[in-house]
Amino acid sequence: MLLGVDTGGTFTDFVLVTAEGLTIHKVLSTPHAPEQAILQGISELGLDSQTADLVVVHGSTVATNAVLEGKGVKTVYITNRGLGDVLTLGRQARQALYDLQPPLTAPPVEQALCLETGGRMDANGNVIEPLTETDLEQLASELARLEPRAVAINMLFSFLDESIEQAIEAVIPEGIFVSRSSAILPEYREYERGITTWLNASVGPLVKGYLDRLQSGVSPAPVSVMQSSGSTIAAQQAGDQAVHLLLSGPAGGLAGARFMGETSACSRLLTFDMGGTSTDVALIDGDIALTSQGQIAGYPVAVPMVDMHTIGAGGGSLASVDAGGLLQVGPESAGASPGPACYGQGGTCATVTDANLVLGRLRADAFLGGDMRLDEAAAQQAVGEVAAQLSVTVQEAAEGILRVANEHMARALRVISLQRGIDPREFTLTSFGGAGGLHVCALAEALGIEHALVPVHGGVLSAFGMLVAPRGRELSRSVNTRMDDFSDAQIESVISELASRGYGELAEEGIAKSDIHLEPVLDLCYQGQSYSLSIPWQGRQQSMASFHDAHVARYGHDLELPVELVTIRLHLHSSSFVPRLSSPVKPAAMTTEHIVVHGIDEPVQVCARDSMAVGDVLSGPALITETVSTTWLAPGWQARKHESGSLLLQRF
Repeated sequence: MLLGVDTGGTFTDFVLVTAEGLTIHKVLSTPHAPEQAILQGISELGLDSQTADLVVVHGSTVATNAVLEGKGVKTVYITNRGLGDVLTLGRQARQALYDLQPPLTAPPVEQALCLETGGRMDANGNVIEPLTETDLEQLASELARLEPRAVAINMLFSFLDESIEQAIEAVIPEGIFVSRSSAILPEYREYERGITTWLNASVGPLVKGYLDRLQSGVSPAPVSVMQSSGSTIAAQQAGDQAVHLLLSGPAGGLAGARFMGETSACSRLLTFDMGGTSTDVALIDGDIALTSQGQIAGYPVAVPMVDMHTIGAGGGSLASVDAGGLLQVGPESAGASPGPACYGQGGTCATVTDANLVLGRLRADAFLGGDMRLDEAAAQQAVGEVAAQLSVTVQEAAEGILRVANEHMARALRVISLQRGIDPREFTLTSFGGAGGLHVCALAEALGIEHALVPVHGGVLSAFGMLVAPRGRELSRSVNTRMDDFSDAQIESVISELASRGYGELAEEGIAKSDIHLEPVLDLCYQGQSYSLSIPWQGRQQSMASFHDAHVARYGHDLELPVELVTIRLHLHSSSFVPRLSSPVKPAAMTTEHIVVHGIDEPVQVCARDSMAVGDVLSGPALITETVSTTWLAPGWQARKHESGSLLLQRF
């Protein structure tokens, strides 16, 4: 049995795959101790006594929340003499270019926790200041005095030779979590490498402790964890690489979206994952795009992660009226506790979910398959308070809340598409997350998109995606040399070294070498450029030709300059699991009823998604309900059920 678990800000989602098929489940999250909600869900699924036959794949938010809330452990940062302020100085790039008096922000690591020592190398890997025994003794003494829970080591050019960092690690007392830049991110750019290494150390003990508690709670079932790159890693190894889990849950969503797109004959997807707290948007053009220029809480995180844009707009986003009398939605959220007013958990502020309920686009008696009845009166009262401040009716206020939320999400979709020179009309808008189906038609219309996809089990797609994601690793090493000075054999040698490391790590998870696929990539740029383009390795000459073409496609021109090889990357992954999506049993007939929806003159048809047979077509306006989500099929749209179980929406 396979169990995918996605811990979100409001709900924890479960997808269980057995020989009989798929079972889905949701429970309210427990942010103070996420494993409690997971163990509760396992109990409610009746799996307490069956963990010996269970494999758990989990998307964790522990690392993300610790970084966003600034609640990492006490961490000492060790670097070369004279470079203790690198993390504080950063790139000296102002967030607001013309703000000459930006507010002061605390440095990532306070000065007292920055230790400088010897052991300096130059850009060629030559030692120009040795690491002496005296240096090591002084470091050990300082660590004994400071008593940190974690240590981050970031020495200049350690990606060329890790021996100096290894010597420092050897004197760190047992029981202290150690993060070496040469192990976490063996790439150039000491600031980005340093921040990534420090983040890994800062949240590592928290992640490791959480995963240990979870593993103990579900024992003897093995636990794997979703990585930000879209592949999974065994929990025992994940604790030492916490920085690779910062986009754990959203990466699962993209893995699920890609799988659903392939099964529905849609390979070019513009995705939005709308949960209770936030919305993640991304673009999938065949493969899931990765970036090494991501940011979390304003910090650059240079490890490979799915390329997405996140905003604070979700079903639980709070609606308010500002001092100027304008309606605002988000980024604050009601979260899991107390949640939207309609959850009946004590929340009193209006949210996007309350607005959908007020307008009749959510069924109070069909939420979570009827297991959680929504409080319509509480939603009316919460939205009514906003309406009173705006001097409009409750329904007009609810419509306004949805329009503002939709515009936030449409703007995010434009960032990931139009602002990169990509026409969104050439893609299929794909919605998932518990609230995604309620907004898919409005967002498609805002972007001029004619086709949309609502995957089966879209409300728990991130949990599902963790089951279809492959085991894998993203490994890299900076080279920083001209391509003309580096032979094919030298590039292949580095790829072989990275592959050997990846094979060893995956072998510990029981993955046979014959089942591991390799995808080497080169980061290339013109001499003097600061940023690179990632090009598949096809031999030196062909890769350079592809780079010129990619540069023209991205920037409109190429240059008569030497090409530099910045970093060699290797993606290793195993084969993916392919579950059966839907039952072949044909429903007897489509079950429908009619309800009143605000703004629609005639009663609106309500259809249970499970009652639709393959090929059935439904025309809007209509509500399509299922256990974990609801789809609002707006006027002018049609929905056809694909053989995969997904809904293909088309504007007519």
